[in-house]
Parts: sequence; C-alpha cells; structure tokens
Amino acid sequence: MAPTGFGVLGAIGLVLNCRAAGAFILHMASSCPLLANGSLGGFEFTMAFNKNPLLCYDPDVQHFIACDWGLLHNYALFLADIINHETIWVQRAEARRKACTELATQFWTHTALRKTPPQVRIVPVPISNDPDTVHLICHVWGFYPPSVTIQWLHNGLVVASGDTKLLPSGDWTYRTQMSLRASTAAGSTYTCSVWHSSLEQPLQEDWSPNLSPRMMVMVAVAAMVLTLGLVVLTAGVFSFCQRPQGPAAGPSPQPDAGSDSSPGTQNDPGPSSGPHPSPGPHPGSGPHPSYGPHPGSGPHPSPGPHSGPDPGSAPDSYA
Repeated sequence: MAPTGFGVLGAIGLVLNCRAAGAFILHMASSCPLLANGSLGGFEFTMAFNKNPLLCYDPDVQHFIACDWGLLHNYALFLADIINHETIWVQRAEARRKACTELATQFWTHTALRKTPPQVRIVPVPISNDPDTVHLICHVWGFYPPSVTIQWLHNGLVVASGDTKLLPSGDWTYRTQMSLRASTAAGSTYTCSVWHSSLEQPLQEDWSPNLSPRMMVMVAVAAMVLTLGLVVLTAGVFSFCQRPQGPAAGPSPQPDAGSDSSPGTQNDPGPSSGPHPSPGPHPGSGPHPSYGPHPGSGPHPSPGPHSGPDPGSAPDSYA
C-alpha cells in the first residue's frame, strides 16, 4: 500500500474514532462466491469499519462506492473519492479478482467435487420399562457429498430404510443418524448399512445382544468341560505312544543240546553219537528177560554217518 493510502486510512480512522466512543477496527475483505456448477458467481472487495461495510468495489466500473447508508455515509463518500484517485487500491482489487478467477477451479475441485467416506458406529440405548428391547442408534458422520442412504438389517433382511436429516459438521462434512427398536433375544444380529458415492460397496456395522448371565455360565461350563476332555484325550494318546513294544508271542524253537545246528555233513560225531549207558539192573531183582532189542538200546541217528557199531548198544539177550 502506498504511503498516501495509509495516511488516508489513518486520518479517516481518527475522525471516525473521535465521533464514536471506544476503539475502532478498519479491515479489508475479499470473497469469490462459486455457483453450483463450479463457475465464479462474482467478486467482492470491501472495506469495513468495526465490521460494518463502509466501501465496496464495483468490478464493472472498477471504482469504490460508498455502501454505508447510515451515520457514516458522508464519511464513506469522502473516503471513496480519495481512494478512487489512488490507483494502488484499484490495482489491488483487480489482482484479487484475477486470482479468484484462476483459482476457482482448484477451489471447486478440492471442496465441492471431493469425496470423503463416512464413518459408522452403533450405540445401544437401554429402555428402562422394557428390558427385552433396546434402542439402537446408527451414527454416520464425516462424509461428503451430503447424499447418503442408511438401511437397518436384521439377520441380513432389510427392516428399516428412509431419508434422514443431514447436519453440517462445520468442516465441509455432514453427519446424520438413524434409530431402530431392536430385540435383545440371543441369536439376532442387527446391521447398519450405509451407501455413499465415495464407497465401492456399502459400509456395514453389526450389533448383537449380549448373553444373559445364565447363558454366560452355561457357555463357561461347556468350555471348561471341552478343555478337560481335550487334556485327557491328549494324555491318553501320549501314554499309548510311549508304551514299550514286547517280543512276539509264541514259543521259539530251542536247539538240541547234543546236535549241531549248522547245516551240512559232520564227520566228527556229536555228543549224541557217543555211547549211551543202558539202564542197569534194578536193585534187588535179577536180570529181566528180554525177548527182542530194547527200543532205547539201538543205535541213535546222528546228523552225520557213524563209523562202526554204536558202543552204547546192548547185545541181544534171551531168556
């Protein structure tokens, strides 16, 4: 701003302050209204005194005009005449107007054309006089654009749907809510389904009633019994796998003490090929008559051929 401009504003401020009680604020503000299709709806450049518009810029004629028609109207006319002779003020207003024209598309893209997905939360509110039902409130917030569809589902079936009241959040987003009276019976699932242009598929939040104290005790007991059964089964399987494996059942053949277990012909007589003593006479009795060879006195076969008579054989005796 040129020094003359500062001097003019200072002088006007002092004059206005002398006529009014207390301090004063003199400020400038510019705005660029956008239409629904994103085009620039106009341009405003204003000088205000204590938040009251004093001078307004007319872009068609590129001049400042008095826009206060109250007690300060004459001061506004005097100030407009001085400022219109200062080209710095017109140049500043035109620079603001050009910036609005160039940046309007970017402003529109980052504001009106943006898409912000919503957030969903279900809040159950108990009903004091009806313990078997509950008031469910589905809160939806932080979404843009404002168009949104909310549905309530019970076990996958739509039970409530409709338009809701939209409220601005103050940050270019909106919020709304939809309630439903639901049953607290076990086995039911209620779902809040939200459709919005920023989502590829509906955003869903589920709510199920809590188990009653009796059902919680039954579930805890069943879980303990199941755990104990699994522990016992595991111990039994482990004990069975660690059991030692014994020899196969059934008698095993035992080799004869006097025989050679190796195959083939033996030239040397084994222990069984030696003389077998024949039973001697029984004490107190005479010789027993023998009518033929004793079955146990004959030669015993051995694995190999025997040479010579068996010394253990007894001669034939006759009565």
